[in-house]
Amino acid sequence: MTSAPYWPFIVLFLGIAFVVFLIAVARIHAFLSLMIAAVFVGLLSHTLPGDAALAHVIRAVEIPMREFGVVAGQITFVIALAAIIGTAMLQSGAADRIVNALIGALGETRAAMALFASGFIISIPVFFDTVFFLLLPLVLALRMRTGKDYVLFVMAIAGGAAVTHHLVPPTPGPLIMSETLQIDLGVTIMAGLIAGILPGIAAYAMGARLNRKMGVTFQPSNFVSAPPQQREGGWTPGLLLSLAPVVLPVILISMATVATAIGSDNTAVAFAGNKNVAMFIGTAISLWLWARRKGWGIREVGDAMGEPLQIAGVIILITCAGGAFGAMIKLSGIGDAIQWATADLSVSYILLAWIIAAVMKIAQGSGTVSMITTSSIMLALIGDGAGLPYHPVYILLAIGFGAMVVTWMNDSGFWVVARMSGFTERETLRTWTVTLATIGVVGLVEVLILAALFPMKG
Repeated sequence: MTSAPYWPFIVLFLGIAFVVFLIAVARIHAFLSLMIAAVFVGLLSHTLPGDAALAHVIRAVEIPMREFGVVAGQITFVIALAAIIGTAMLQSGAADRIVNALIGALGETRAAMALFASGFIISIPVFFDTVFFLLLPLVLALRMRTGKDYVLFVMAIAGGAAVTHHLVPPTPGPLIMSETLQIDLGVTIMAGLIAGILPGIAAYAMGARLNRKMGVTFQPSNFVSAPPQQREGGWTPGLLLSLAPVVLPVILISMATVATAIGSDNTAVAFAGNKNVAMFIGTAISLWLWARRKGWGIREVGDAMGEPLQIAGVIILITCAGGAFGAMIKLSGIGDAIQWATADLSVSYILLAWIIAAVMKIAQGSGTVSMITTSSIMLALIGDGAGLPYHPVYILLAIGFGAMVVTWMNDSGFWVVARMSGFTERETLRTWTVTLATIGVVGLVEVLILAALFPMKG
């Protein structure tokens, strides 16, 4: 039975079901759940690579551990630096400076647009939960000042942050997708930023519509109902310095991508645009801003990095475990099985990637796990993407948009939005779940159209 061409489908189904059971039912930590499931998939697979002298059960244990290390070598340093940049921007006042500048430029009447733009920008290096915590006190202040538009304000920050969280590195999901699908990081960043604009506008429009139609009672949680904390006095960075930790790495990586595309072999540009170097430069700037704000020396800066690195450690473990699980799915032969099943069918890989990511997100809740796992499955199908009629970055975008559909009670982000905003579960489903679904569906349609009109095949 295990040698039948359909067996990898059974392995895939059982593997995904096992992950969902371990995370959602048994309540085992996602890191352990994914690693256990990776071994489980290896045990079920018909054949595995490696030393034939080793028993199949031994290889089923050893290969996931090796794949874990491969993924760690690709993304660990960047994720750790992103965590430091995020904390440093919050503590130095740089994040506040960006938000206040946007609100000042757009005016209070366009405050929701400013909040959306703030979430969109700050969520590039800062994780979604942190962005929501940062901006929610501003939502409260605006609601108290204007007496209206609370739903719109909440959806603006959450929608803006969700788009870049799912599409733009160095957040873990897009970063590992870029590495897994072997897509240049600069291309991923530029494609994510561009592709996120239209779905983001759709999310904003949906937030405005929900704000008009829903009679949500303003009952914020204890966290946001308390007066916002007074900001610590002292030096505050200017706007350009505040933007530098986010914008400079993006510029450097994009310059290296452009240089490669035009055939330039400038070593200095390639070095500065290496993702590890570019992120390190952004980290150094953010730490300098933090130290300047606090009046610290190098020893205090070193001590302060401990907390964000601890946060990054958990994310790294989950991300690498998801990569190991996805690699084992690939080794199960799922690519050949899907090709066998669809030999006489016309299947859109973009649509398939979106559906798999959506099913994974609905089943186990984590958008990051969905992105990591689905990218590994799609790699087994498309390889380096040379056989596709369009650039493989469209597969990456489809996965990112699919991983936003649908958020419900098994998603930690659902509870962050619900508890921090003061929404009931029903109100959160009617607002946040609908907004994310809007982003996901509009994003899918956009990717299908762009892939047809601008395939970007070299």
